[in-house]
Order: sequence, then C-alpha cells, then structure tokens
Amino acid sequence: MPLPYHLCSKIQNAFRARHHQVSVEHTTQNLAILSILLRNGFLTTLTRGTTQLADPIQFHSVPESQRRIWAMLKYRDDRPVLSDMELISTPSKRVFMELKELRCIVTGGRAKQVKPLRMGEIAIVKTKSKENQWLEAREALRLNLAGEVICRAR
Repeated sequence: MPLPYHLCSKIQNAFRARHHQVSVEHTTQNLAILSILLRNGFLTTLTRGTTQLADPIQFHSVPESQRRIWAMLKYRDDRPVLSDMELISTPSKRVFMELKELRCIVTGGRAKQVKPLRMGEIAIVKTKSKENQWLEAREALRLNLAGEVICRAR
C-alpha cells in the first residue's frame, strides 16, 4: 500500500509546477483523499484512466498496474488554490486523536504537537469505521469518529 506522503508530495509538486492535471496510482486511499480535496474545493474534477490519458472507458480494460486517478487541479486568478499539503502522521510517528483532541485543533487549539487548523484549511482523518474510513476533521467530529490525522491542506 502506498504511503500518503507520496500523494501529498505529488499533488503539491504538480501545483508548484503549474500543471493542469496530475495522475496518481489508483488505490482506495488515494481515491478517498482526492475526493475529500475535491469536496472541499481544492480540485476541479477526478477521473479514472490509464497511465497515458484520463479515459474512464479504457480504465477497466488495462491491467491493475496501469490504472490511474487523474485529478484536474484548480487555479484562481492564475494562482493555485492548494498552496500547501503536509503530512501530520508519519510512518515513524503516527498521530491518533480522540474526539476532544480533534475538536481542539478544529476550534483553534493545539493538540499533540499539531497546530490548529486555520481558515480554509482542512485535515484528513482515517477512522476505524468501515462506512466512513476517510473523512475531513470537521466531518469526523460531526459523526463522533476519532482516528489518525493523516495530513492537512491549505
């Protein structure tokens, strides 16, 4: 399973290089994180495709190793909407938060060496729930689900 920092660095590098789209490996983790970014307005669209192009029709006819998720990056006034995407939980230091700690970072407090979320910033949380495994921190609070804080985007 690929680690989330591959996705974070790939998306951030694509925005800094002013690319209009980027392809990432097709995994449920990548799809979940990208859909959270899409729902929060950091991306324009998501499309399944192959290593060469974003074509949902060819997606099912290629081998698993050539399947990709294509994300269309969003720009406003020729500036990238996503300015920074950083990892919070690393492979060597995983950051798990209870509801009280999640509420603290969402409302402007600090918890477990994690800075509070600023205006327009989101945190992505991996919960133990099967139906809602990947959520934005505010959604996790609404559903009363604690979990591992994977990354933040602003």
